Amino acid sequence: QRRVRKGIPDSLRGYAWQVMSGGRELRMRNPGIYDQLVFFETSSSDHDIIKDISRTFPHHIFYSQRHGLGQRSLYNVLKAYSIYDRDVGYVQGMGFVAGTLLLYMSEEDAFWVLVALLKGAIHLAMEGLYGPGLPLVQQCLHQFEGLMSDHLPRLSAHFAAECIHPSMYASQWFITVFSYSLPFPVVLRIWDIFMLEGLKIVFRVGLALLQAAEED
Repeated sequence: QRRVRKGIPDSLRGYAWQVMSGGRELRMRNPGIYDQLVFFETSSSDHDIIKDISRTFPHHIFYSQRHGLGQRSLYNVLKAYSIYDRDVGYVQGMGFVAGTLLLYMSEEDAFWVLVALLKGAIHLAMEGLYGPGLPLVQQCLHQFEGLMSDHLPRLSAHFAAECIHPSMYASQWFITVFSYSLPFPVVLRIWDIFMLEGLKIVFRVGLALLQAAEED
């Protein structure tokens, strides 16, 4: 845990994420499934996925080229997941999670890590962040509001007086695990811990950001 919190070496990060999330084991237990989903099945979410691809990390070199390798890989992973779990399907925030994974591993590895995260191979299943009604998002925001009240009482009271609810600023923190909100080097350090410890790092970083803003 101490070593992960210091930051995983970049050359080992992809493999470490696969192991810590449980995605590596899932891939080994399910040979051929990814290719079946990508090449032989159709997704009802195709239109939405294609529409959102160019909006996912548009300024990152890997994803900036229209129909380039990055966009094609991201499409394949999101399509495969939308078929694998038709109850959840595809939700826009998934693109940032899958897109971050693809920067450190192959398509198939990224797919199985996404499955591991959403289905809860090791940690709390994240599929509730994306399912109908976003139930886990609502739960996390409620918990975050309580933590703010406990740890940042003055700021919590100020937000309440101004009718500022966590849903106005923190939903994306949970849905994308900060990959949409913070500089990429910071995101990587957060994700190292996220892969080891789960979503609780989002609460910790969120509180730290608000505390720093309050002090400023």
